[in-house]
Amino acid sequence: MDALLSTTYFGPVAWYQALHRAGTVYMEAHENYQKQTYRNRCTIGSEAGPLTLTVPVSEPACPSGQEHDRRITATLVSDHGSWRHLHWQALNTAYRDTPFFPYYADDLRPFFERRDWPTLWQLNEATRDAVCRLLDIHPHIVLTEHYCPPPAELQGGGLDLRYAISPKQAPHNTHKNRPDATEAQPQRILQSATWPQERPYWQPFLQRHGFLSNLSILDLLFCMGPEAKLFL
Repeated sequence: MDALLSTTYFGPVAWYQALHRAGTVYMEAHENYQKQTYRNRCTIGSEAGPLTLTVPVSEPACPSGQEHDRRITATLVSDHGSWRHLHWQALNTAYRDTPFFPYYADDLRPFFERRDWPTLWQLNEATRDAVCRLLDIHPHIVLTEHYCPPPAELQGGGLDLRYAISPKQAPHNTHKNRPDATEAQPQRILQSATWPQERPYWQPFLQRHGFLSNLSILDLLFCMGPEAKLFL
């Protein structure tokens, strides 16, 4: 099965499941930026429950009288609110006692200290490359050449996750009282393909909140380390 995915900021486990399982992944490079989606936010498990971390963005400057370029590849990362420091502080607080946070911290810290990725697309692609390397997965990724209906290669039953659920809509505790629960469906899918089902794994606040599903891939990575790949 092939998949059509939107770019994500340290996307949820289910997104990486689709990335890993698909034969070919078509990464949507010509869509417009959409607010309140995983394109510029991720959700982690904190002591208080699910915590959403958002990357502030801005539109590129344009001459007076012309429309802003709203493409995802042109969306700029803003420095507003010292978000890099706040995100890294939140990750430290939530995961410093997990088995593998110290092991991966040096690989991930640069994303929260440097400004080497001026656009959201560049930041997300760099984080994806880093996470794939740490997970030891090697997806076959093809960037779309223009925005269009799903490519012909997907018509045989591929999965379109460009319009995946937002963090606010995610049923983070689906497995708390229903061990046989399935993951939420994305808002838009092709054929009968479904959002990949997530296998529960150990989390630091499991006894307090139950299993929190659909969290950022960082949660799985910090909790399970090299075994994280087995949950994809």
